[in-house]
Parts: sequence; structure tokens; C-alpha cells
Amino acid sequence: MTDYDAYFDYLRQRKGLGLLYRRLWLYPRLCRHLRGRVLDVGCGIGDMVRFRPGTVGTDVNPKAVAHCREAGLDVVLLQPDHLPFEDRAFDGVVLDNVLEHLDDPVPLLAEIRRVLSEDGTLIVGVPGSRGFASDSDHKRHYPEAALIDCLSSAGFTLDTLFHQPFRSRFLDRTLRYYAIYGVFRKGPLTPEVAEKS
Repeated sequence: MTDYDAYFDYLRQRKGLGLLYRRLWLYPRLCRHLRGRVLDVGCGIGDMVRFRPGTVGTDVNPKAVAHCREAGLDVVLLQPDHLPFEDRAFDGVVLDNVLEHLDDPVPLLAEIRRVLSEDGTLIVGVPGSRGFASDSDHKRHYPEAALIDCLSSAGFTLDTLFHQPFRSRFLDRTLRYYAIYGVFRKGPLTPEVAEKS
């Protein structure tokens, strides 16, 4: 079984309670910050694409993409570090539980910056301490300061930060699905950012 097969099987086995949480609590909260055409990078089995009209998905997992397309969802295969879309094609981008899987987030963040409109919004969600430790595929941990620094160095400015389900040091250490979300806007393209892109 390939890594893609195993991860696809993992996504398909998630509990109904998790889906209810996303549909009734998480996605409505994320959607308050989104407008227009939105790209869900690392869309998995397409939960956000199903939930929010006007959302396009992309994922590196061919099995997940095929599953989504068979369900009639607008999802395309993502080539590593290349988003197959025109410049400034989206008003919003969602990067939920993806950043921590990357050894080097700079190329993908540069691509997101490219496809995001000038006044667009990027929402980035990363796991808390317990969630980060629970997956052997996680490469980099992003507490609040590290998340802000990573996105700032890629040319984004923080609009707001929130925690799911709510801010709690105890939940950060004990709840696997505890997460930090940052809402970012495009910042100026400084020479340092341009050099990394």
C-alpha cells in the first residue's frame, strides 16, 4: 500500500462526530473570513469544497482527487510546489492542516501568494502541541509566534488569530484536534520575500 493509499484510507475512516464539528462549528467560523472564489489547498476528501459554494480544491493525493471528482467536486491534482491556476485567480485560500507536513513551506506559500488576489485572504490552520505529536508525518511545529513568523517571511500580514475550539493551554497539550488558525492578507513584496519566492 502506498502512502497515498494509506492516507486516503485514513481520511475515509474519520468519525461522524468530526464531520459534524467541521460542518457546524469550524467551517462556518472559517467562512466568516472568506468571500468570492476560494481555493482549498490540501482538500483531502473535499469536505470544505462540499460545504462552501465557490470553492475549488487541490491535493497531491491522486486517490483523494479521483474520489472528489467522482462526487462531482471541482478538485484538481496538485503538483508539488505548483498550483495549476492563473495569477490572482482566488479571493481566498485555505491551508488547513497542511503547513506542518512540509519540510520547506516557502515554495508553496509563494505559489499561494501568486494565485491570491491583491486584497485576498489566506487562512492557515495548524495543530496544537498534542496534534502535532500524534502524526509521524508532521515535520514542523508552529506555535503562534512561529506561524506568524513563517507567514510574515513569505509576504503575508496577520489580520487575526483564533484557536479551535477556543484558546486553552490545557487543550493544546491534551486534545489532538486542538488547532491554531491565522487569517492573513498579502503584505508588500519586500526584497527578502522576492528572493525566497
